[in-house]
Amino acid sequence: MLTRKDIKWRWKEEQQKAFDELKRVFMTRLVLAAPDLNKEFRVEADASNYATGGVLSMKGSNELWRPVAFISKSLSDTKRNYEIYDKEILVVVKCLEAWRHFLEGAMMKFEI
Repeated sequence: MLTRKDIKWRWKEEQQKAFDELKRVFMTRLVLAAPDLNKEFRVEADASNYATGGVLSMKGSNELWRPVAFISKSLSDTKRNYEIYDKEILVVVKCLEAWRHFLEGAMMKFEI
């Protein structure tokens, strides 16, 4: 309904309840894991025609991967002209630079 110009949106009890529930969930659930240099890390990176992004994850005690940090950046007009493999390596380098302090101190080899 919010995508139509002719319909006026109103903040009612239903919207307030949904907003309150979102606030509660964001404040009570862990989103990012605290990095532990004794655990295994993984860098996942990706690029599109317009932006790059990456996730640093750590393997938890339950063998599931948990996000530790995120990075994203829009590409400049010049970098949008790069070939896709150059965009992909660009984001890998950016991730390694951003998370160098974790990855160099890690006790185990990390995966890209």
